[in-house]
This record gives sequence, C-alpha cells and structure tokens, in this order.
Amino acid sequence: MGRPREYTWREVLNGIFYVVKNGCVWRALPHEYPSWQTVYYYFSLFRQTGKWEELNRVIREAVREKEGRKPQASAMIIDSQSAKSAEGGEKRGFDGGKKVSGRKRNLIVDTLGLLVLAKVTSANVQDVHAGKQTFQDLLERPEHLPRLQTIFADGGYRGELVDWVKENLHADLSIVLKVDGQKGFQVLPKRWVIERTNAWISRNRRLARDYERLVATAEAFIYAAMIRLGLRRLSRVQTS
Repeated sequence: MGRPREYTWREVLNGIFYVVKNGCVWRALPHEYPSWQTVYYYFSLFRQTGKWEELNRVIREAVREKEGRKPQASAMIIDSQSAKSAEGGEKRGFDGGKKVSGRKRNLIVDTLGLLVLAKVTSANVQDVHAGKQTFQDLLERPEHLPRLQTIFADGGYRGELVDWVKENLHADLSIVLKVDGQKGFQVLPKRWVIERTNAWISRNRRLARDYERLVATAEAFIYAAMIRLGLRRLSRVQTS
C-alpha cells in the first residue's frame, strides 16, 4: 500500500557509503545519487532503529561462513582508538596518553577483524572503564555470546575487569602485553587484528576524524564503514 518506492535500497546505501568513504557533508552528495535529504533520512532512521548494528551482524556472520567459520565467534579482541573531534557535540574530552582531544572508539572484533560492537566514549575515559561499558553493551546482546570463550586485550584492561568478564560473560579476558623493551610498533599475537581494523576504519575520510555531534551517529558511521567492507568481501569472486 502507499506510494511506490522511488529509489532502490541499493541506491540509498550507495549514497550513504559515498559519504562514509569520501567524507563530504550530506548536502554535497553528487546528483547521481538520490537527494541528500532522502539518503540522510534513511541513515538517521537506521541509526534510531538499530538497523546499522543488525545489518553489520548479518553481514559479518555471512562473511565468516564464506571463510569456513562458524557464524558466531569463539574469540574476540577489544581495543580503543582516540580520534580528534570537531568543535561541539557531546562526550568530548582529552586523552592525556595519546595527546588527543576528542572521542575514543572502543571496538570489539572477531579474529577476522570484523566488527562485533562499537562504543564511542569521551577520550578522557580510561580504557578499563570504557572497556567495562563496552562489555556491558555486549552482555545485552546475547546473540554474540553462544560460543564466546576468550577476549584478547592489552594491558590497559587489566585489574578487576578480568574478573568481571569471567563472572558476567563467562569468558577469559586474556591480556597480551608488550615485549619488554619494545620501542615503536611491533606485531603482537591477536592484538594486531584489531589494529588492522582501526586502519580499515581510518581509511574512510568521514572517520579519519570525528565530525559528529552525537556519539550514536559516530557509532553508526563505524558500522556503515564495516558493512561496506563486508559487502565487498561477499561480492568478491574466488578464482581457482
């Protein structure tokens, strides 16, 4: 019933992905896409209804199955990335360790580097506290937990959080520490996976910096970027 749809879902999503990848403002969306008002309307609607997170889950599970894995992960990795933010907006702070004024993106990914959960907080929130907020959100999403056994993290998540994860998520929080005397970047077991995910996200110009006034919008763009990556993997033709 009602008026026939003027634009296909693919046209709408292509418009959203263009904004994510190229970092333009909504009003600068090229004319070959649906009107910016239409594209923004659906982006906002998906954010308010939790559709971005749901789409990400479905696509992540499809990619895992294509790679010969079980849909739900038995091992995950958590880490944070501080991003500079534009002026204004909620939940902004200064990360004294990274010397960044803005927000902190707390991500949980599987061992393929695919996003399970994104939680954006102020940059001045310590990893252990931001991690607990992120794990609490994970606890409220039981569809991610059937096979979960281990979560890998860096030294910033040590302390009482280890016991909290064991008691509430029934999983081991395995702390992967830097090598003694390490200087500069060095690949560490399991933790390198989420560092690569952070790089994937930062390649999208809209996410190279946090321009959003609402943290919910910042999280939605992270999910949209990873959905785009997942769809490209699903459409990839395997050659013998």
